[in-house]
Order: sequence, then structure tokens, then C-alpha cells
Amino acid sequence: MAQPQTTGLKLLRVALIQGSKITEDRTLKRRGPVSVGQNATNTIVVPVSNLPPSFTLFEAVNEQYSLVFTTTMDGKLSVNGQEITLQDAIARGLAKQRRDAYVIPLTDASKGRVSLGEVSLLFQFVAPPPEPPKVELPTEVRGGILKQIDQFFFMILAISLVVHFSGATFIACQPKVEERELTLDELPDRFVKAMMPVEIKPPPPTEVANSGQTEEKEEKKDLAEKKSDKPATSNAEKKADLQAKVARSGLLKVIGSAGGGGAFEDVLGSSSGVGDVASALSGATGVGVATADSLAAGGPKGGTAGSAAGIGDLGTSGGGNVGLGEKTQATVRGGVSMQAPEVESADVDREKLAAFVRGRKGAIQQCYEKELKRNPSLKGKVVVRFSITPAGRTSDIDIEENTLGNEAVASCIKTTIRGWVFPFKPPSDVPVAYPFVFAPAS
Repeated sequence: MAQPQTTGLKLLRVALIQGSKITEDRTLKRRGPVSVGQNATNTIVVPVSNLPPSFTLFEAVNEQYSLVFTTTMDGKLSVNGQEITLQDAIARGLAKQRRDAYVIPLTDASKGRVSLGEVSLLFQFVAPPPEPPKVELPTEVRGGILKQIDQFFFMILAISLVVHFSGATFIACQPKVEERELTLDELPDRFVKAMMPVEIKPPPPTEVANSGQTEEKEEKKDLAEKKSDKPATSNAEKKADLQAKVARSGLLKVIGSAGGGGAFEDVLGSSSGVGDVASALSGATGVGVATADSLAAGGPKGGTAGSAAGIGDLGTSGGGNVGLGEKTQATVRGGVSMQAPEVESADVDREKLAAFVRGRKGAIQQCYEKELKRNPSLKGKVVVRFSITPAGRTSDIDIEENTLGNEAVASCIKTTIRGWVFPFKPPSDVPVAYPFVFAPAS
């Protein structure tokens, strides 16, 4: 954008003459350097072979022009009202030498002609042209504001505003409808269930019949009866009271019961009284039967001379004749054999890969034995295909073959292999196919 011209300064006018014709005439609107040459960046472009690519002919320092020329140039100029040649300006000392060129200051009254080989430049300073007056249209032509507005658009805008404001006013003037709160009976069932979920009561605890709970209940009952009974005064009453307590006490009550039936009768056979029980337990070493008489007399509760008998050594004679053998627990074991892997690159050594997988054979075997407990006849072959990445990890894990027919084993093997970090660092992904053969251990 051109800068405004300083007040009182004239503009430089330059005309280019080629041969006998003026080919270009320009008036520079701001003061600045003027260059001449073949380059397109120059102020005046002259496509002549004997000119340099660029030469600054006029310099502007603090808005003061100076002519720059060399000894190879020819021309005349007017300085202080006198016409002199460029050579005279050098001889009189009006031009100051700067390296291989000369510089002479110019005033607004200076003018002249400079020859640059085949072309010549005419220059002079002219007054800036007056600014053209601003043209204003007559009032009858300009019209008013209403004439400048599109009437059709204004009409549509007015109608739209009227309709929208009328609708908003009508809605604002409407009375507010109070929403009645619904009761639970009026709400749909799905909302009632969402707001008031049905409480699920826990099932009542089942009564487990065991000897420990039965004995605890019997002891509490005996304590209650003991508190309610009056203390006995004679030896006979004490003896009868002791016999009654023994008959009601825990395991002795069961052993000494006269009634038949139940699990105890299935073991010892049908018996009646303590005598039959003693006959049934006659073959058990270290077992004695306590009677009411022995307890009343203060005798020992069981034989102390016998040795402890294991449950496997205990045998009974009499009504039941039951013997319990040794308890054993079956252990399920499975075997895993690994065939030679298929490696599709020489960047991974097959033997080192096989040794790495053999070191983690236990994790693969656990996947198989977990399902072998559920299906003892489970056996077959699983081929896992995966890739070893340049970081040494596994990717693209897939089951290529599964004759086990068990997806749980295959999924467990994929999860195990996914966590492996190999000591190999190949330059690119190396596909590997690894077969595993599973069979129950003999």
C-alpha cells in the first residue's frame, strides 16, 4: 500500500527511451530507491544484454534523492541552474566517489538524461497531481433509506417478526397447568417395580442334624431340669437321679436306647439295652461301655488300658459287624508332549524356541489337567499358531487344529502363550505353528 506523500516534496518522474521512442513513463508516488536492470525485481526492467542484472540509479536517504553513476555512463543534468555533464561533475568535485561509482545529490529542481548503453533515462521532479474531488450523487438520485432497502425482503422480515412475537406472547399468556401427582395405584407396574423393588426374603436355614448340636441342646435341657428338680436327700434317690441323667445324655442316650430304627441300628444291628451294644462292640480294642451302676459307683468312664484305635482298624461284632477301610483320594494326571514347531523364518532358532517352550510346559499341562478332572478320557492334539514380534512378544494367536474338542483347554493355552516374552528379537514378525499332544497319564 502506498504511503502518503510528505507535504512540499515533489515526485520523481522517469521515462525510458529505447532508440528514438519512449517505451515507459512512470511517476513514483513515494520516495525510494530506483533500480534498473534485467531482473524482474527492478523498479524499471530493461531487457538489454549490456546492462547488469540490477543497478541502483537513484538512492533516497532521508527522502533526499541522489544520482548514482559510473564512468562508463554518459549524460547531462541540471544542478543549481547549471547544465553539466557527468564527467564535469566528477572534475568539479560535485560527485563523491564510492568504490567504483559516483554519487551526486539532487534537488527538486534537478533534471537530466543518463545513457546506459542502448537505452537512456530522462528524469525530473514534478508536483504531485491534485486529488480528484469525491463524486457525490444528487439527492434525487441517491434517494432515502427506504429506497435503498429491498421492499420484498423487508416485508417478509416484518411478517416473520409479527408471527413469532405473536406466538410467543400467546404461549406466555396461557395459564399454567398444574400436574397432578400420581398415586402408586395409577402408576404402571414396570415403574412401581423400578421404584419399589420386591424384597427377596432369604430362605429359612435348614436344620442340620449332627451330634454336636444335639448334645448342646440336650445339655441345655438337662441344666433346665436340674434347676427345676428338688435336691435328692437319700442315696437311692441320688442313684436313680444319676441313672436318669445318664440315660438322657447325648451319645449314651442313643447307645442305651431301647427303641430300634435309625442309622445306629443299621450299624450295630437290632439291639435292646446296653447289653447288646456291649456285645456289638466286643471286637473293638480300647472301647468300653459305661453303665449306670459303674458311673454311680465312681468307676472310670471307659477302659483306660486300651490303646487308641484308628477308624480303619475298628471293627464291630454282633448285630452290625461293620468295618471301615482306609480312605483314598484319586489324583488325575495328564501328560503333554510337544512336537517340533514350524518356524517360517531363519531369524528364530527352532531348537532355542523349543527349549523356551519346554521350560513353560507346566502351565500348558495345568490347562489340560483342569479339564481332565471333568472328562478323564479327554485326549487329543492342539496346534497353536502365533507370531513373534520384533519386541519378543506374541501376537495373532490362533488355534489352527483342536482334536480335543474342548474349547476351555484351547482358550487357556492362548491366554498362557499371550503372556510369554521370548528372548528373540527378529527384524519382523515371525509366524510359528506349535503342536501339543495331550493324553491321560497311565
